[in-house]
Amino acid sequence: MDDDRIWAFEESLWTASPEHYAESIDDACLMVLPAPPFVFTGRQSVEAVSNTPRWDQVRFSERQVSRPQEGLIVIAYRAEASRGEERYVAHCTSTYRHLRGADGERTEDRWQVVQHQQTPPITH
Repeated sequence: MDDDRIWAFEESLWTASPEHYAESIDDACLMVLPAPPFVFTGRQSVEAVSNTPRWDQVRFSERQVSRPQEGLIVIAYRAEASRGEERYVAHCTSTYRHLRGADGERTEDRWQVVQHQQTPPITH
């Protein structure tokens, strides 16, 4: 997956429908989100996100992409999201893995999230 597609995919996880989000998250995914219970498994995170309004827009900066091995992509970035007057800022990481079919062969360019983390700025 090229870098432009990575960032478009990540943006879709913030702005697209809950159905798109659900099909993009692996059942074995682990997430750390800034709301109780903070640590979520794939299905728990899908349920939590499905019950919240989607962001109208999101902008990424400080973008980094790593490909530590074939079939694995790790990204890190700063997200600035908005929904009406509401604003949200966090530093995030996501890890994607390329899916394989029942025969062990890679599926045609299908990726899923296996890890995601959000850290909002610390305020004192």
